[in-house]
Amino acid sequence: MVSAYYSSNVSAALLLIFIFMINTSTVTFAGKFYQDFYITWGGDYHAKMLNNGDLLALSLDNVSGSAFESYNQYLYAKIDIRIKLVAGNSAGTVTTFYLSSTGSSHDEIDFEFLGNVTGEPYILHTNVFCQGKGNREQQFYLWFDPTADFHTYSLLWNPQNVIFLVDDLPIRQFKNQESFGIPFPKNQAMRLYSSLWNADNWATRGGLVKIDWTQSPFTASYMNFNADACICSYGTSSCDSKSNKGSWYWKTLNIADQGRMQWVQKNYMIYNYCTDVKRFPQGFAPECYLTIFPYRGHSAAHT
Repeated sequence: MVSAYYSSNVSAALLLIFIFMINTSTVTFAGKFYQDFYITWGGDYHAKMLNNGDLLALSLDNVSGSAFESYNQYLYAKIDIRIKLVAGNSAGTVTTFYLSSTGSSHDEIDFEFLGNVTGEPYILHTNVFCQGKGNREQQFYLWFDPTADFHTYSLLWNPQNVIFLVDDLPIRQFKNQESFGIPFPKNQAMRLYSSLWNADNWATRGGLVKIDWTQSPFTASYMNFNADACICSYGTSSCDSKSNKGSWYWKTLNIADQGRMQWVQKNYMIYNYCTDVKRFPQGFAPECYLTIFPYRGHSAAHT
């Protein structure tokens, strides 16, 4: 049962929380959802801001999905949000939380939660796009039931690296390795997006399992959005000054952080683009040859 799968690992998820310095060059947002976001899809029926803006709920049925995006554009940020995913039979649904610019050469940093049938674990799908090119997927199971309660999902994006975190535990790092000719997202401001939509043509077992609409509406809930961020407006960043930036702006993974990330990758990574020989017979992305992966993952898990 999925409850046993998650509960046996709950104690391993108790970690110290990063403390980030706030100053005049970076902007911190921790307000109401209606102050930071607007609904872009689904209207008032499928997307609702509740509890005076402290809670946001997205829903999906056979009529429509739903989505929201941020008013602000960020050029580097530490984003945290607490999400409670679709419970029960969520097969075919995808809940997303990501940063993205626009255009054919866009940059993008993705969290996607791929639903599953009752009793089977979600797949957490991550990806990084640089100048319009992605194909950098890593996928994970979670060590808890993400439908039973809210959990914190974080994206840390600064000039040194991109770090994906779950309940403040780093699960993935994409380093800035431009000195080796590897693109890194650094020039395009990105908005924050989230959506809940029908992806049953690929999301669960490669599209073999379809959405059971008798279980709809499917609902994902959000709370406690926080952003320590460099805000871009009319081509100017609030972090243009080289001094007095918050500590998140310089954050990388220390030895202890790397050890925690390796624990996740060893025990919960199920797909790694850097080891999928069948998908990339001509060779892996260049960053794959510069990083030692403690766990190779299973190439068959990619969807």
